[in-house]
Amino acid sequence: MKVAFLFAGQGAQYVGMGKELYEKYDIAKEVYTKADLALNFNISNLCFEGPIENLNKTKYTQPAILTTSIAILKVLEQFEIKADEVAGLSLGEYSAHVCSGSLNFEDAVKLVKKRGVYMEEAVPEGVGTMAAILGLEGEVLRQICVECSSFGIVEVANYNSPGQIVISGEVEAVKKASKKAIEKGAKRVIPLKVSGPFHTSMLKEASEKLLKELEDVKVNTMNIPVLTNVTGSYINEKEDIKELLVKQVRSSVRWEETIKTMLKDEVDTFVEIGPGKALSGFVKKIDRKVNIMNVEDVSSLEKTIEYFKS
Repeated sequence: MKVAFLFAGQGAQYVGMGKELYEKYDIAKEVYTKADLALNFNISNLCFEGPIENLNKTKYTQPAILTTSIAILKVLEQFEIKADEVAGLSLGEYSAHVCSGSLNFEDAVKLVKKRGVYMEEAVPEGVGTMAAILGLEGEVLRQICVECSSFGIVEVANYNSPGQIVISGEVEAVKKASKKAIEKGAKRVIPLKVSGPFHTSMLKEASEKLLKELEDVKVNTMNIPVLTNVTGSYINEKEDIKELLVKQVRSSVRWEETIKTMLKDEVDTFVEIGPGKALSGFVKKIDRKVNIMNVEDVSSLEKTIEYFKS
């Protein structure tokens, strides 16, 4: 068995995430306590009680999801369930680095809070948006984005799985591209509930500010191989990590490629860690034959423990 851990990204958050594990496992409680102290803010309470309006604000969503993911990870490690390699969707890449030991948890949680702030500041609310396009090839969608660029910035943001690609950019341009996608045969367009045009050139300013923050962050050697969204492949050297995290803010997320790289490396078991099951859905669309489970609460944890025992 070759195991990969996959870490949830932004958009998976919900009020109550992590609460069951916090109440049952001291190791999970420790993670939330560390986050509260590092942020000088009660992120635990926001995760467990909401309100959802605050939890959906990027500057809170990012540390909330990272904290929940690492709390779950620590419980899994207590049961001696470990990964051979790791990756995370967008924000989830920071959780993957914590798992690998390349980033210290307290550093990472402070970093993603600032990342969220910079992403919010880069584009005023209401200017940018994102939409998932179902049932179109990447090349067709890239051409549509070029054709609609006269209406504003619109770019491919996420290659999630076969038939699910996300576009991102200025509101009018995304609307025009979405309409054209339907005309070209897309099955469906789903506007995403996000506060900005993530993973586009519109986030250039945010990436530059993040670069300055990263100057003071210590990066360690990876104990477990980490794949990056920027290339869909392995990070070769720890010296590449900072540059890739900076690029990642404004680059397309190559998630389908990431999973295919893992499959080529004979990964046969995937464990999604964090709120929601979006990543499990993407993996199933890429390869139905692999084993996949998610861990977000006591019930899903118990199922995963049972699987690894058998």
